Amino acid sequence: MANAEIGVIGGSGFYSFLDEVTEVQVDTPYGPPSDSLFLGEIADRRVAFLPRHGRGHHLPPHRINYRANLWALRSLGVRQVLGPSAVGGLRPEYGPGTLLVPDQLVDRTKGTRPQTFYDGLPLPDGSVSNVVHVSFADPYCPVGRAGALKAARGRDWEAVDGGTLVVIEGPRFSTRAESLWHTAQGWSVVGMTGHPEASLARELELCYSSLTLVTDLDAGTESGEGVSHDEVLRVFAANVDRLRDVLFDTVAALPSNEARDCLCANALNGADPGIALP
Repeated sequence: MANAEIGVIGGSGFYSFLDEVTEVQVDTPYGPPSDSLFLGEIADRRVAFLPRHGRGHHLPPHRINYRANLWALRSLGVRQVLGPSAVGGLRPEYGPGTLLVPDQLVDRTKGTRPQTFYDGLPLPDGSVSNVVHVSFADPYCPVGRAGALKAARGRDWEAVDGGTLVVIEGPRFSTRAESLWHTAQGWSVVGMTGHPEASLARELELCYSSLTLVTDLDAGTESGEGVSHDEVLRVFAANVDRLRDVLFDTVAALPSNEARDCLCANALNGADPGIALP
């Protein structure tokens, strides 16, 4: 049976750097995930790669089936997840090429994305979840964050330790006024996919760590014509090899699933979700 212990949700190209992968399709009670999952091995660790936007980047941020993505990973045995993403910098010092490992998150999506597994609604098998409230004060796994920072610095990439990722609905970029407001709040970077990915991972007791690559200065920080899609793709492509190396080194440094003792692993804290988790 196909299985993995670590998941990477990100660009479609990461798994292409492996010599050998197995493509697996996974069904979930929440519908299909963004794409097939691609299973491979890094440093003797079984890893499942999932293209967040699907192959060909055909899914905009608000149409990604975040619940199916996290459920599919857990059903394969994944208990630790790395979520790299492209973001805009909200401060001049966080220019293109900056790697920031956030420790906080602000949700500014519009409520169109299902944000919980525990909504009291029936699943296709007839089971009904209980309503469960999980702690989300610290949204990212401290162990995964430390591993990512160490891996980046081992590759001579002075990653920023901590900061706030503000997540907007997308797919449009921010207006200058919105961007200036985000900056005035003291937030660090802005993206479109970090929520509800992180909170859903917490509900499934998965360790989740975000690695954000700044591809541009956001509209309120730069003085030109504003962010362009081409600019984002160009900077991401220029840094993808470097980011891949950091991700692979982070995977190698993560503890075994059995050795997890962080808050993520016990997020339900004895609460009964009312449905059988995979």
